[in-house]
Amino acid sequence: MSDDEGLTSCNDNESNDTRHNELAGIRHDLGNGSVAWSPCHVGKDAVIGADCSVGALAHVGSEAVLGDRVRVQGGAYVASICILENDVFIGPNATLLNDRHPPSQDRNKWLPVTVRPGAVIGGGATVLPGVTIGSRAVVAAGAVATKDIPADEVWGGIPARFIMSRDEYEANRTEGNL
Repeated sequence: MSDDEGLTSCNDNESNDTRHNELAGIRHDLGNGSVAWSPCHVGKDAVIGADCSVGALAHVGSEAVLGDRVRVQGGAYVASICILENDVFIGPNATLLNDRHPPSQDRNKWLPVTVRPGAVIGGGATVLPGVTIGSRAVVAAGAVATKDIPADEVWGGIPARFIMSRDEYEANRTEGNL
């Protein structure tokens, strides 16, 4: 790109290192081997387990609970009081909600999303308030989970519906057939 277009290239020799450092996320140690990449938000009284990662631009609400080895990718939104058990993966820009009729302005009406161990929420998926995602279940990218998803099943679409078992998913994923 040329400077006369008002844009510059990251390959420009002058201050390339400075520009790169300004754009790089900052790693924040949360203890127990867990990290958060700024800019992100981790709310008051959120509980973060061991070996977790909260990506840049992610939001983890107040009083949310993340078990051990939870991965919340960049841009994901985990509302207050949601519960993510061990080994959960939340894809980029996924949204876990807590308020069925926003803005309720009454925390007593909030319903947490609960994600059981080993479950995966794909990028851009939405999980509605009060929904439980079963152990090792997968909510496909872009899906909207409007009701509880059973353990070991893969659901996708709007609204989400059963697609296949987790075992079929794993076989396809490792063989490159998805």
